Amino acid sequence: MSQVEIAVMWDEGADQSLGLPDYATAGAAGADLRANLPDRKDLVLQPGARALVPTGMRLAIPDGFEVQIRPRSGLALKHGITLPNAPGTIDADYRGPLGVIVMNAGDEAFVIAHGDRIAQMVVAPVLRAGFAVVEALPETTRGAGGFGSTGRS
Repeated sequence: MSQVEIAVMWDEGADQSLGLPDYATAGAAGADLRANLPDRKDLVLQPGARALVPTGMRLAIPDGFEVQIRPRSGLALKHGITLPNAPGTIDADYRGPLGVIVMNAGDEAFVIAHGDRIAQMVVAPVLRAGFAVVEALPETTRGAGGFGSTGRS
């Protein structure tokens, strides 16, 4: 497996003892991100609410790559905690604070404590496309069918 190096800078006041993003297992595609909360105070997320949860970091992603921010499946299944813009994209030229938009789609308030694993980040290559206006598109068997046209009705 090849490796891409992501440069990380801590935000002022961030709790560096939480460590850098890390992979929970040898086969994990996503590295866990932790809540790095100001004043180390819990964040209570009411049902239906969303919040920008800081990670305390800024990244320098190499050109030709992006970082995708994705929900953690256990939080989604057990508590309804998700990321409303999943997957969120961090572009290679962004140098601001890395925050995670977290939403409580569950039925009960959810507490995010300082240091909790709140999301995972996946480093992915990026291909850029060129766009051209044409008079007609090539035909396919599917054609213009969409929104369930290939599944059960």
